Amino acid sequence: MKDRKRLLIVDGFNVLRSGSRYKNISLDLPDYDHDWFNRAREMLLNDVVHYAGNEYRATVVFDGGGNVESTGEEQKVGGVSVVFSPAGSSADRIIEKLAYEGRENGFEVLVVTSDASIQDTVFGLGVDRMSAEGFSIEVDRYYHDAVLDEQPRIAIKRTVADRIDSETLAKLKALRDA
Repeated sequence: MKDRKRLLIVDGFNVLRSGSRYKNISLDLPDYDHDWFNRAREMLLNDVVHYAGNEYRATVVFDGGGNVESTGEEQKVGGVSVVFSPAGSSADRIIEKLAYEGRENGFEVLVVTSDASIQDTVFGLGVDRMSAEGFSIEVDRYYHDAVLDEQPRIAIKRTVADRIDSETLAKLKALRDA
């Protein structure tokens, strides 16, 4: 279904704070240390790149409203759009605007956030939602499956002949060959 237009919008800081996959990064650092955020953001962006693949146009929105120098300018990282909301504006407003515009332009939209107010707003727009923890689980599953793909296992072929006793098998072969 390559013709489907799909848009993935990720509430960056919400996923970093609420998704179990990203909490483990901070075990050796104080809560929300600058290094923690940088490592966690990098991991999240890599995860979004892999999750989106060729199926979604993806945007990760971070809250930059409290930063007077934040312009809201979009940057591309690995094919994913990264936006820090402009000074004085919240990430919530940007996410809701992107979801609305996506639906208006015929996209199937998926918003990843655990923020109840965003979920309620985008649900009213007819947009799909996924929690931060749901995203963490999906990404973990993706990487687990990728490891399995790298180490293929030979499936054991189970046939009827494997499950019946040798005497019955011999009689069936005799009937077949008669």
